Amino acid sequence: MKEKDRRSKNASVTAAKSRGAEARGGRHEQGLPPAKGAGPGTKTATKTGPKAAAGGPPPKAAPRKSERPSVQESAPTRRIEPRSGEKPAERVPLILETAATAGYHLVDSGDGEKLEQYGPYRIVRPEAQALWPKALPASIWERADAVFTGDTEEDGIGRWRFPGEVLGETWPMQLLDTDFLGRFTSFRHVGVFPEQLAHWSWMRDQVAAAGRPLKVLNLFGYTGVASLIAAKAGAEVTHVDASKKAIGWARENQVLARAEKLPIRWICDDAMKFIQREERRGSRYDIILTDPPKFGRGPNGEVWQLFDHLAAMLDICREILSPDARGLVLTAYSIRASFYSIHELMRETMRGRGGRVESGELIIREGGLDGTAPGRALSTSLFSRWVPK
Repeated sequence: MKEKDRRSKNASVTAAKSRGAEARGGRHEQGLPPAKGAGPGTKTATKTGPKAAAGGPPPKAAPRKSERPSVQESAPTRRIEPRSGEKPAERVPLILETAATAGYHLVDSGDGEKLEQYGPYRIVRPEAQALWPKALPASIWERADAVFTGDTEEDGIGRWRFPGEVLGETWPMQLLDTDFLGRFTSFRHVGVFPEQLAHWSWMRDQVAAAGRPLKVLNLFGYTGVASLIAAKAGAEVTHVDASKKAIGWARENQVLARAEKLPIRWICDDAMKFIQREERRGSRYDIILTDPPKFGRGPNGEVWQLFDHLAAMLDICREILSPDARGLVLTAYSIRASFYSIHELMRETMRGRGGRVESGELIIREGGLDGTAPGRALSTSLFSRWVPK
């Protein structure tokens, strides 16, 4: 279906979305183009013609042949039986912070916007949670390389304006020693969600310390950065996203990262259907990352609603965790809920499995022009993760 969409040219050209809404198949369908069509996060706008706007008679409908109804299949249903046993220990609230790195840092934020450094480019995008005034002078913001304009909704369509030189659609980036492509998309995303660095660093450490190849499942995997980081650390990775465009972008990233020979399965599929099949097959994973969107569609029109289907998804994820699993990680963006909601859901899901559930927020810390001047913290998303003790 998942976060969490991408293409661009100049001020007059709309970018192509890739998860984040295409999610994010991923989030993220979080950010790929509407063409993802089947990806989570895709929105459809209804436009009215000039006559309708002026109150005139509606235009005549052109005759058309009989139409087949579009597939609107709900995610597979699942009866969730109450689990027995003690709930896992808990650690709340846990705040996981993304500080400045060589490839990314948050320069400044405020007045509903954020100024970020992505590799060689300084970018301005909308940010509803930046309620405070900007700390840096307007002259700094005005020298940004790219500014997203248009709809300020998370998955709203807009355009990129380039105050100076018109930039290309993509550019090379690197995080955690992994190369990938940044991309200007019409849904304001750029192909990576840097706040996830906290989870990716944790995952990389788990893989490196395991002493054996861990099996990692990346649901709503978007553009594949997490999958590449896991594979480079020594994991066997299964990457699932409902968007063909997101999968295509992920494969581009694999080539750029010189990781063509690493064990990664790229699967374009509905996340719920995939994990149900894995449960029937008896497949097991040591680490599961899941980054679902609020709303999404799978490749065949399957409908994903986070509040309706999240409990079932986590229930299945528990069943396909290996006996020696290292963690189950859930990230939730742009939802009207407290982290305690997903925290208690995770604890109920993992009853009888021991371990600990850690929940809270992912934040990004401002770093100033050079990334070395810690400033305010910008909250980006909620998360909950189960880890064994």
